[in-house]
Amino acid sequence: LIKSKNEHSLHSPFLFDFYTKVVKDKTQYEDYRTVEKLRKYLLQDDSTIEVTDFGAGSRTGANRHRKIRDTAQKASKKPYLAQFIYRTIRFFGYKKIIDLGTSLGLTTAYEALAAFDGQVVSFEGCPQTARIARVNLNELSIDNTEILVGNLDEILLGKIQKTERIDFAFFDANHRYKPTIEYFKICLEKAHEDSCFVFDDIYWSDEMKQAWNEIREHPSVTLSIDFFWIGMVFFRKKQPKQHFILRL
Repeated sequence: LIKSKNEHSLHSPFLFDFYTKVVKDKTQYEDYRTVEKLRKYLLQDDSTIEVTDFGAGSRTGANRHRKIRDTAQKASKKPYLAQFIYRTIRFFGYKKIIDLGTSLGLTTAYEALAAFDGQVVSFEGCPQTARIARVNLNELSIDNTEILVGNLDEILLGKIQKTERIDFAFFDANHRYKPTIEYFKICLEKAHEDSCFVFDDIYWSDEMKQAWNEIREHPSVTLSIDFFWIGMVFFRKKQPKQHFILRL
């Protein structure tokens, strides 16, 4: 909070436009109500599933058998973060979305609704969680999403190699340094000048802080934004390399 800035400190027209029209957008889109109605239902679901976790795990609720409501509360992105992702995809008109970490499908639903005429490819390590996510997306009549189940270390590269391009990628899977860097580099091969990558929980651990610092210093990254809870990078070649700490 001490280091963060607001729109009054932004001199880049691109970033000023993004901050005022996306970050500060308070519009209550109808899609918000659609997904949040589902979230409310999941927060009351006492049914239990067996969870397979290939990532760093959660600091809370790490038991292999978890209630749906606990996953909805602890593993899903907070509404304001998921809605920010929705606004970003909508604002830039992104069509090719990569989502690393489906969970129950709430953030995936926001992505799919924002890119309603595009395609979301989402990866989930846990078969039972992926099954629930598919049911949830079907309940919302979302049909532009593909959920791939398995260990990202084994399935990500093959899928990305078959992907034409990546407009937007959300990294919320394995919260360790090495996998995060590897997934970034794999997806970077299909990024373009107008792409945007978002990394979740950049201060979750020392490993994530290390990964985030390395990513924002990567030669391909020209603009990076630290929102504390998430980090965002752009690859605009005409943009001078800059790093910002902003309030979300």
